[in-house]
Amino acid sequence: MSSPSISMAATAARPTAPRRRFRGPEKAAILFLCLGEERGSSLMKKLSEDDIQKITRAMSGLGTISAEQVEEVMAEFSDHLTNGGGVVGSFAVAENLLRSFLPNDKVNNILKDIRGPMRERDLWSKFSNLHETVIANFLKGEHEQTAAVILTNVSAEIAAKVLPHLDREKARNIIERMIRIEAVPHHMMKEIEETLQSDVMAASSQPTSTEMQQRMADLFNRLDQTLFEELSPVLEERVPEQFLSIRQKMFTFDDLVRLDAQSLARVIRNLQGNTLPLALRGASKELRDHFLNALPGRSRDMLLDEMNLMGPVRGREARAAQTEIVDVAKDLAEEGIIVLPLADEDDEMLD
Repeated sequence: MSSPSISMAATAARPTAPRRRFRGPEKAAILFLCLGEERGSSLMKKLSEDDIQKITRAMSGLGTISAEQVEEVMAEFSDHLTNGGGVVGSFAVAENLLRSFLPNDKVNNILKDIRGPMRERDLWSKFSNLHETVIANFLKGEHEQTAAVILTNVSAEIAAKVLPHLDREKARNIIERMIRIEAVPHHMMKEIEETLQSDVMAASSQPTSTEMQQRMADLFNRLDQTLFEELSPVLEERVPEQFLSIRQKMFTFDDLVRLDAQSLARVIRNLQGNTLPLALRGASKELRDHFLNALPGRSRDMLLDEMNLMGPVRGREARAAQTEIVDVAKDLAEEGIIVLPLADEDDEMLD
């Protein structure tokens, strides 16, 4: 990829706000607005109620979007399709399509035999998405034959992750039963699925303590720094263990100093406008140097010139730019492009 381009602000008397970074629902809302009311409403009818709600909420809060930003969203959409972007089929999509040209009674007859199996597959799909320790803990209390039936209905990858969490003898017995298993009676499968739905899936819908700690870490990452520093001593005294776990899950702008140069360069390439120079004006010398070292010589000189030409900047503007950079880093980590160094990581690097 080409080296990052850094805009010059020679004539700017004061820095502009960091350029807005759109998320999925906002991009979809922009595309719908470009389609116009007639075509947009026709397409909207084919979406689920949940998707319509998300896009409508995003659309109502968009405000004015520049032509340049609209063009970027449309170019990204076009590039996604050109490079293998696919389509997603679902029961709801199929039903809506049929109802657009068939009478309701005929549609109901067509879907009658499909609806049940689809729900069953949906249950197994959701069950397979649970963490392997959650599945293993459930299987520990189940008969080995039941456990064997369950593991034959999930992918081999999931089963391979679950089995090491079980007692060795039980794991061996389950594998033996999986090898010998034949057709499972319908009443047994129905009973197993009802148990999964009531005992496992219902419980898994509640956030775990780890998930709640991650939510609090995300909240603290965005909390006003002064307020967080005031609250920290009190929380360390009242809930020391929980607060320590939360702090270990936090990822702040200062943590970017532990990001390798290649990953940091990827973050920089995804920044817009004057976000980087604005953020670095409020950064420590160590972190500022870390960013500068990740840039090629010409880009580094341009960045320094832009920072010098900015003049005084407001602290809240610098912090907002820093938050935007952290959000970009997290988005790239979620996409598997980079790996974030978390505070509780203590693994040494091996050659």
